[in-house]
Amino acid sequence: MNHDAKMDLLARKRAEAAAPAGQASIERQHGRGKLTARERIDALLDPGTFVETDAFAVHRSDAYGLGDVKFIGDGVITGHGAIDGRRVCIFSQDFTVMGGSLGEVYAEKICKIMDLALKVGCPMIGINDSGGARIQEGVVSLGGYAEIFWRNVQSSGVIPQISLIAGPCAGGAVYSPAITDFILMVDKISQMFITGPEIIKTVTGEDVTFEELGGALTHNSKSGVAQFLCADEADAFEQIRQLLSFLPQNNLDDPPLAQTGDDPDRRDPGLVDVIPAEPNIPYDMTDIIHRVVDDGEFLEVQPLYGGSLVVGFARLGGRSVGIVANQPKVLAGVLDIASSIKGARFVRFCDAFNIPIVVFVDVPGFLPGAAQEFGGIIKHGAKLLYAFAEATVPKLTVITRKAYGGAYDVMCSKHIRADFNVAWPTAEIAVMGPQGAVKIVFRDEIAKASDPAARATQLVDEYVERFANPYIAAERGYLDDVIDPAETRPRLIGALEMLRTKRVARPARRHGNIPL
Repeated sequence: MNHDAKMDLLARKRAEAAAPAGQASIERQHGRGKLTARERIDALLDPGTFVETDAFAVHRSDAYGLGDVKFIGDGVITGHGAIDGRRVCIFSQDFTVMGGSLGEVYAEKICKIMDLALKVGCPMIGINDSGGARIQEGVVSLGGYAEIFWRNVQSSGVIPQISLIAGPCAGGAVYSPAITDFILMVDKISQMFITGPEIIKTVTGEDVTFEELGGALTHNSKSGVAQFLCADEADAFEQIRQLLSFLPQNNLDDPPLAQTGDDPDRRDPGLVDVIPAEPNIPYDMTDIIHRVVDDGEFLEVQPLYGGSLVVGFARLGGRSVGIVANQPKVLAGVLDIASSIKGARFVRFCDAFNIPIVVFVDVPGFLPGAAQEFGGIIKHGAKLLYAFAEATVPKLTVITRKAYGGAYDVMCSKHIRADFNVAWPTAEIAVMGPQGAVKIVFRDEIAKASDPAARATQLVDEYVERFANPYIAAERGYLDDVIDPAETRPRLIGALEMLRTKRVARPARRHGNIPL
């Protein structure tokens, strides 16, 4: 074979790899409202930066007729490229090839690019669109999944791992995304479940649709499995790019420093007016967040789940920070099972990747009720406590209004080693709210009074005067300062600068035992 023939063969193979299952299969993918695996990579990465690996790989099995059906690439595209000029590794599953089913070579390709991501220290992005294990390859497929899972665990806390669910994700295939740091799902296109509706109907008698069982809205609002709900694939790619802009390449790097036009010394005299004069009136904590952070930009994570706690990424003085904040407009900002789990996982991510944590506190306590107790609120609330106490990144806390009971401790108090704790003059730091405290402490006195209601009101007013303020905590050194709300932004930025070189020695141990 001469040189021209060899070059022609290369061109033919590249053309075959570009559409391994043929044009008709691509049209079927488009008919489902989905991009192809290659189109997804091209849409996400910077133009012209994608370098493919193992483009010519094919499976090695001849079981059940597979020897007669071979597709170049074996159903998954792997490689590396850039997003906003920063290197990432990526795989994109190709549903047009045997339903994107995973076999031995397919898994080897993913493992190889995961190994490269860990070796060079760059984020790993997986685009999932697969019917699951390739049944014809049997236990080899299961072994392939396990090799991927193992790498997910080794990479955890070392490089950011992001999963986009852009089609079905069933059975063993769901566990790799579940181990990664963030899951994005596309509305009406993505599904995740261990067992599908048909098997559930057979085993339990429950009648449930694919969307109800494992759709994007279900996992963003009910299960908490996913962190981002995307309107379409274009929205998903934009959200990935935005998310990565806050994150470092790996656990040894600092997050990127952004140039913003927002003055670090900017004061906001109107902040104090966000807090209602009446302590039981709700307000939106995100109003405060947007007014304090750079350019008002706040990327909320998991907004549809555990709504009484807000978490997400922002910048202060150009530096990435993780925001954790009680949300008074949802359940008065209480901590419950969902919000505790959500907060704990987010705090641990920030701590793993050198992202300082800024906490805004307005919390009346933990949510009471039999359902919460039976569901393990003690254990789940302890996760958030553990995460804050374990974190060694800079931790900054601002108490805007209520900080009651054990929830005061949990929300990154000085006692669990927050570095910078301040309160607004509107803060109320106490064991519990005035009405509850008075009922307990003065029960007998109120009962004996000639006018019990009037006496109770008088005692509540006295309690508020004495305890519903930040100054007792400040006298004890539990707060570093009580500040004018207008000064919140410059004070936080100044504290971040001072804490930039923070170092904490950890105890010698394999790892702690978080109450899972």
